[in-house]
Amino acid sequence: MVRLASKHESGPNIVGIAALIGDHARAEVLTALMADRALTATELAAVAGVTKQTISAHLGKLVGAGLVAVDRQGRHRYFRLADRDVAQLLESLMGVAFRTGALRLRLSPREPALRQARVCYDHLAGELGVAIHERLLARRALAPTADGLALTATGRRLLQELGIDTVALALQRRKFCHACMDWSERRHHLAGALGAALLARLIALGWVRRAKGSRVIVVAAHGRLALQRWIGVRSTAGAVHRAPAASPQAA
Repeated sequence: MVRLASKHESGPNIVGIAALIGDHARAEVLTALMADRALTATELAAVAGVTKQTISAHLGKLVGAGLVAVDRQGRHRYFRLADRDVAQLLESLMGVAFRTGALRLRLSPREPALRQARVCYDHLAGELGVAIHERLLARRALAPTADGLALTATGRRLLQELGIDTVALALQRRKFCHACMDWSERRHHLAGALGAALLARLIALGWVRRAKGSRVIVVAAHGRLALQRWIGVRSTAGAVHRAPAASPQAA
């Protein structure tokens, strides 16, 4: 017989966390911190559209709940997401909101750019992130497993062409690689230590860059050509296309 849970039964209580995230100003703060950059209370007050006194109270609640962490450098305090679990929760909530039509009444001018390419905490998301993930699957660089994804010998070779040491990455304590549902594309992009290393390497190569003060990722003209030569991803100013398999040569 299936026993229904009692209202007094112990276990995780999502009500408090849901209430914290459900506040408009705090939701804006958490979304801003999804760019994996620490921001000051003043910067976050501007993002949330509230006073410094009000943002201080909000940040106190977020830090107290373990959603946000604070780093102190001298007299300055910088706030960031507490960990990757919080980032994954927020990205999942964004996906549900997008699927159910819970969109902002006023779209940001950067909204199309966010859908094209953006930072999802520490890895690449949007049309470009999804396109890269799908091309890696098509090239059999990644193989689906019961636990998520595995990097193949082909994948190690392709990533080595970019200068990514996958052996060292596999030794990290965090999950090596897994698929993350993309809120705007409703398909998966690459996350985990491998996803983070790939984005960092694309930035280091100058193929992409972060837009100032935003989660938007801008693809350089030579970066679009390099991505196409690498695994056959064709990125234009307005869209990202999954091209036929190309010669696996790094730019």
